Amino acid sequence: MSKRSNALAERLENGALALEEYANALSEAEWQSRVPGDGRKIGVVVHHVASMYPLEIKLARALAAGQPIEGVTNEAVDQINAAHAKQNDAVTKEQALELLRQNSSAAAAAIRSLTDDELDNAGTVSLYANAPLTCQFMLEDHAVRHSYHHLAKIRAALSKPSVVL
Repeated sequence: MSKRSNALAERLENGALALEEYANALSEAEWQSRVPGDGRKIGVVVHHVASMYPLEIKLARALAAGQPIEGVTNEAVDQINAAHAKQNDAVTKEQALELLRQNSSAAAAAIRSLTDDELDNAGTVSLYANAPLTCQFMLEDHAVRHSYHHLAKIRAALSKPSVVL
């Protein structure tokens, strides 16, 4: 295991753990609340993060092998997210957190298996106008960042606006 791959895996694990701990403390009403601007329930978003790890790792592995990522567009991502939200509207906290633990652990293990050369390999990525991007960039921008990104949005959704007098 390289220092770089281990550091990436640790960042992913820390983000997933922070999301898990925050979500675990939510009331049922908070779990069912919707994220403004997103529209999905908080519980669905937590499950979404968990369910996307395998796909995010698959894409990163393609780049690690020097293969292009084709057919992934913002529209395709939006369709995947909408279908996921519909299918998992009633997800329980226990189901989502268990999937988060399982899939983040598997993702971290997959990241740790990557060599520095694989992290540096690049391929064109349709989601980024076919720019040639490295495996490490894909991991950082997706699997590693995902939990932090949604945790910030969940925290913002549940914070009470300050009163200005």
